[in-house]
Amino acid sequence: MSLRHEFYETDETVTITIFDRGADPEQVYVKLEPRKLTYQNDDKVLTLQPLKGQIDPDKRDLVVGKMKVEVRLSKAAYGRWGALLGDAPDVLANYTVQPTPSVTSVSKKKNWEGITTEILGSDKEKTSEEDPNVGGDNTVNDFFRKIFADADDDTRRAMMKSFQESGGTTLSTNWDEVKKGKVEVKPPSGAEWKKWN
Repeated sequence: MSLRHEFYETDETVTITIFDRGADPEQVYVKLEPRKLTYQNDDKVLTLQPLKGQIDPDKRDLVVGKMKVEVRLSKAAYGRWGALLGDAPDVLANYTVQPTPSVTSVSKKKNWEGITTEILGSDKEKTSEEDPNVGGDNTVNDFFRKIFADADDDTRRAMMKSFQESGGTTLSTNWDEVKKGKVEVKPPSGAEWKKWN
């Protein structure tokens, strides 16, 4: 039985989604080779070869869900493939590791706790309320909640519309701009937007 599949990639990984409804994690078997993936669940088999690029067979994440199985693989070489399957030159075939001369280096450890002090300076009166980046996600979330709570109706409308239509990739407070049409999805650089059904 043939299984439908899709993939998406970053420069470091390729994730293959295999649509296998009700797959039992105990029955799923995945075998990896540098340019080949074999998936098996009872009588369902999917073989993908040759992969467009080489993978590291020892590095993988497997998630078995109710509707699909996701296999995330680490690429052996940095970069985009553009397709999941196909002939491509093996970039690692002619790659040799040059021995490096042994050099003793002393690495200076960074005092990460002191960075906040460096940024804020010696003024002890400054608090985390002045810099929304101090304190992590909770502080940032509180910062956006405060903006939303203190905003007028048009600003709130702009924030909700831009966030929802962009899939969480854009947050605008300018209603005059947002009301003109659908807000475009703008994923971070190096990421690819994929809509899941």
